Amino acid sequence: MALRLVTWNINSIRQRLDLLPRVIEELNPDVLCLQETKVTDDLFPHEACEALGFTHRAIRGQKGYNGVAILSRRPLSDVHTPDWCGREDCRHLIAAVDGIEIHCVYIPAGGDVPDPEVNDKFAHKLQFVDELTEWYRTAFSPDQKVLVTGDFNIAPLETDVWSHKQLLKVVSHTPIEVEKLNALQASLNWVDGVRKFIPPEEKLFSWWSYRSPDWKKNDRGRRLDHVWVTPALAPSLTGAKVLRDARDWPQPSDHVPVLVTLGD
Repeated sequence: MALRLVTWNINSIRQRLDLLPRVIEELNPDVLCLQETKVTDDLFPHEACEALGFTHRAIRGQKGYNGVAILSRRPLSDVHTPDWCGREDCRHLIAAVDGIEIHCVYIPAGGDVPDPEVNDKFAHKLQFVDELTEWYRTAFSPDQKVLVTGDFNIAPLETDVWSHKQLLKVVSHTPIEVEKLNALQASLNWVDGVRKFIPPEEKLFSWWSYRSPDWKKNDRGRRLDHVWVTPALAPSLTGAKVLRDARDWPQPSDHVPVLVTLGD
């Protein structure tokens, strides 16, 4: 059975609830993984999601920041919520759909200064990725059907940023972040579900800063949102799409939805 999965850093689900129907119309997802929902569980808009056809939901949120959710048209099972770096900050949510274990992850942004000695946020980011890498390496195997997706806040390839040279010292594309994300990818030989269909030689972004006076004209984007699958799932990948036009919608998130399809 085919599975259409979308990941999107929605940057407040209540503020952008009106955009969800557009995402659904454009991409028709079976599963929608959201990051930065920015809402406590008791205030999550269940009724609106139910009305859109997502009758199965796993949520993990807190007031004002972070928060992850998995919305599904199909039953969810084995829901659990790992924590990293000794913090319960609602950045990782797991649920199984059709025999696939789906991980919705929001890696810390890391602040502005790429030096863990002076920037605790950057140190947290690096530690988060390190802990995640070790966990996947020791607790899973490449022959399991696992998918990890979300806002990784790292653009690993030179073509994942508008200027490799100018962003080498900018958080999200620094060599140490790329090195650690590569180690994370190597932990289970994860396959990049988007770059399988959109060649690595092609510029590709999923995030544009709100600070840009004209995001489309300047096009100074970064690819921060990813969908990876284990080698066991890789043969079932059938397509991918980045919904770039969503950045131009009214009151948009600074991220756009990313779709990966599995099966026929």
